[in-house]
Amino acid sequence: MLIPIILSGGAGTRLWPVSREAHPKPFMRIGGGKSLLTQTHERALAVSNNTAPLIVTNRDYYFLSHDELADQAVKPSYLLEPVGRNTAPAIALAALWAVEQKSDACMLVMPADHLIKDTPSFYTSVRHAEALAKDGFLVLFGIKPKAPETGFGYIEMGDQVSQHAQVVQRFVEKPDAVTAGRYLAQGNYVWNSGMFCFKASAILDAFATYNPVLLDAARAVWASTKADGDKMELPSTFSALENISIDYAVMEKAKNIAVIPGDFDWSDIGAWNAVADAIPADQDGNTNNNCQTIVIDSRNTHIETRDRLVAIIGLDNLLVIDTPDALLVADKSKSQEVKEVVNRLRASGHDAHKVHRTVARPWGTYTVLQEAPGFKIKRIAVKPGASLSLQMHHHRSEHWVVVSGTAQVINGEQTIKLEANQSTYIPAGSKHRLTNVGDAELALIEVQCGSYLGEDDIVRFDDVYGRVQ
Repeated sequence: MLIPIILSGGAGTRLWPVSREAHPKPFMRIGGGKSLLTQTHERALAVSNNTAPLIVTNRDYYFLSHDELADQAVKPSYLLEPVGRNTAPAIALAALWAVEQKSDACMLVMPADHLIKDTPSFYTSVRHAEALAKDGFLVLFGIKPKAPETGFGYIEMGDQVSQHAQVVQRFVEKPDAVTAGRYLAQGNYVWNSGMFCFKASAILDAFATYNPVLLDAARAVWASTKADGDKMELPSTFSALENISIDYAVMEKAKNIAVIPGDFDWSDIGAWNAVADAIPADQDGNTNNNCQTIVIDSRNTHIETRDRLVAIIGLDNLLVIDTPDALLVADKSKSQEVKEVVNRLRASGHDAHKVHRTVARPWGTYTVLQEAPGFKIKRIAVKPGASLSLQMHHHRSEHWVVVSGTAQVINGEQTIKLEANQSTYIPAGSKHRLTNVGDAELALIEVQCGSYLGEDDIVRFDDVYGRVQ
């Protein structure tokens, strides 16, 4: 039995302003198609004979992930982390879950934010890896280098262990350009893809040998984890686990390690130049995400936009990334430095490092239309049957005007029904709740007035999504 394990986390700071902490890279649609998470989920099903994957992710991404994969015939299970603790704790907990599903299960570990177009070659590599894993090997997937890339870690390969795999001689950190060129010329180095295949029992044995402290702590966390439908929320004690990668925790120490040098195309979509490389270019090397553009006398430039027409004239080797609340213009050669923008936004307390103008919530979305001192205007969209928490605010009042759909509103001691073009006023300090009791999306305009309009001015009394503190 091959069980896919999808690791879905990380803010993807080099892909700002599309990737943000509250809506990270796995949810990006490269070239306007399916999200990276959806593509990874579909690869997982195809290679495992439709075995439902386990997605290990932050609890804040559960509803986003659930909605993203709602149309999939086979739904995943979720292991929800209270905080990120790198790949070693995630894989240890996933292995403890996997052995309970089947004692001799093999795990195929895949990050959710990789792009693989040549899926037949990938599936072939997985079959070879699974055969080795059944013999007790911990198998890594290497990628044959196409260029002297300095942004990836490398694996030096040794003797053959099978027709399709070689011994791992050593792991190498991201090299400089000269060293990367030498690795490419030597031919016995591959990029470390961060994908693995091994028996769940074998990786647990490796943890027991090379990092028993982490394994013992993971077992204690697992013993306190309870299932709730399709999700398992890890307790707060998970936060105390060591923040360490699986390479450092186990792989660089273990002896039964093999690497398969994959022939399939692969990208970790680590920066905007990688996004551009994944999209077919026009005759001048320009790319875009199937958006409205006018391109005049420009070359090798990537445009990403959603709501607005973007026109460029006389540009060369640039990135133009347009979102409703932020615009990035950068030289392609500086794409790795986009993360510095995020660092500065975070340091200044600017929300653009974390959220978009449209913010996803378990019940739907809200979009900030305008904001200034003393007021904020939002468009709120609520899914059929969904309900916001019973809440109140200390510092603001709210006016709700229904645009479409049917709302049931608790406003203090009153429960009222509102149709299109009807409204209600909610004073500060009043308990209130909004529910969509119709069969279609409920849309309303909310006008907030007050001395403080931050999203943290919410006191929840009851919530169907478990957000009451």
